[in-house]
Amino acid sequence: MYRIGLVVLGWLAVALATLGVVLPLLPTTPFLLLAAWCFARSSPRFHAWLLYRSWFGPYLRHWQDHRALPPGAKGKAVIMIVLTFAISLWLVDMVWVRVLLLTIMAVLLTFMLRLPVVDPRQ
Repeated sequence: MYRIGLVVLGWLAVALATLGVVLPLLPTTPFLLLAAWCFARSSPRFHAWLLYRSWFGPYLRHWQDHRALPPGAKGKAVIMIVLTFAISLWLVDMVWVRVLLLTIMAVLLTFMLRLPVVDPRQ
């Protein structure tokens, strides 16, 4: 039962991470790390799929090996955060929602900018 629960939680995390790629308020990275953790403890097959056959695989393998982002990933992530939040801020008319969006963006950018970057060739 524990194993099945971890598999279900892992796939839910993959689905949320995939949605997080396009939705500005839904983070991708924590859900991917949760999915990798769940699959590592429940299903070697799904874990291997996530690491070697999914779109997220290279980032997850780099994180596992170096506990850091690959070069270029931080810049792309910051650009995507700013763009998606800028669109959201432009579309929203309510002041309190704009303040909330700006606060969330500041937290996400602070988190992202604090992550280390490691080039595996060094």
